[in-house]
Amino acid sequence: MSPSAVRTRGQGVRWWVVEPQPAVEPRPAIGPRTAVDPRTAIETVFRLEFPRVVAAVTRVVRDVGIAEELAQDALVAALEQWPGDGVPDRPGAWLTAAARHRAVDLVRRRENYARKLREIGRTLEDTPPPQEPPDPDAIDDDLLRLVFTTCHPVLSPEARTALTLRLLGGLTTAEIARAYLVPEPTVAQRVVRAKRTLATRNIAFEVPYGPDREARLGSVLDVIYLIFNEGYAATAGDDWLRPALCEDALRLARQLAALMPKEPEVHGLVSLLEFQAARTAARTAPDGTPVLLKDQNRRRWNRMLIGRGITALDRAGATSPGAPGPYALQAAIAACHAHAPTYEDTDWTAIATLYALLAARAPSPVVELNRAVAVSMADGPGPALEIVDTLAAGSALSDYHLLPSVRGDLLLRLGRTAEARAEFERAAALARNERERELLLARAAGCEA
Repeated sequence: MSPSAVRTRGQGVRWWVVEPQPAVEPRPAIGPRTAVDPRTAIETVFRLEFPRVVAAVTRVVRDVGIAEELAQDALVAALEQWPGDGVPDRPGAWLTAAARHRAVDLVRRRENYARKLREIGRTLEDTPPPQEPPDPDAIDDDLLRLVFTTCHPVLSPEARTALTLRLLGGLTTAEIARAYLVPEPTVAQRVVRAKRTLATRNIAFEVPYGPDREARLGSVLDVIYLIFNEGYAATAGDDWLRPALCEDALRLARQLAALMPKEPEVHGLVSLLEFQAARTAARTAPDGTPVLLKDQNRRRWNRMLIGRGITALDRAGATSPGAPGPYALQAAIAACHAHAPTYEDTDWTAIATLYALLAARAPSPVVELNRAVAVSMADGPGPALEIVDTLAAGSALSDYHLLPSVRGDLLLRLGRTAEARAEFERAAALARNERERELLLARAAGCEA
């Protein structure tokens, strides 16, 4: 199994284990200034607003690579101006305006963009894009356009993943390399080649129609889920949650459902994200420490999002001509958790059955690991340990920190505390997120008690 599959499929294991992303200066007036440390604001804005800035500029220049460079130029301008002028109340809008003005200036300076200048240049500075076009097939969302562009078939799956995490997840090349267990130069080359391919092949910056849209759908679903997961359980860094990425992914999924209402897996993905997003408030303590699923206060689960998840799951079933797809099955698993009033009331037998169906439909070592978790709750830790030991004997999950984490929990429940502690320590050494590492070390220390 490829490393990317580890991140894009079977994330349910986290529900139990760790619950269980000459220049023209900006001219528009965008609000008063606030007394916020400029460099801190720049860092925050870069992580939260960078995808939107790149998407907005790509719409102008039609080149992802140039758009990224212009967005970075805008960040440099912010570093130069904000310390003296103060941080705008809407820093993301400031950066977008700065980058778009640079884009317009670039278009004007290039003769081969003269036609595009006549079509769009006159209104870019003064007229924002429409907020809600009446035609669902004409949804005007630059992020959604960017997702479909980065998922074009001319790019390899690995290139799509790297480019998506770079542009929409805001991850650095080093962070992507750590997340997917590949050398940093390899990731850098994938990103550069992907941007060059999109430019040289003149790939349109658009949400395609008909067969072209359907051909990219699988990759788009995976990418949206990938973005959500990076926000739901960050690969690296000091924060375990990145809510802005979850919100972007959920909004994109909802818009995709409006765009393709007859696609059951689109509704399945929406349902899955709604259920997962519903638990966000309960997944961390006030200090940011992850809270295990069994310890979560279920009264903090968002019942409105759970209701939306149920509705989307029903739509997935109503539009499906046959057996449910992988996202619908994962949504059904999430629904089992949502319906249980307490951790003890969870229907683990049903969850184990659903994971068996998922393993048959979309087999992967991570799905098997998730199934082992459910089996341990339904039938005890012994049978589950046999499944985990089989996985441990292979190499697919050798660097996946949740494998020793699950094994450690099973050993602890069997009373094999010394072995359990060693597994938790190994999991902590493999974890790249500081919050997860702290939790795993705490579990290792708790084995003594």
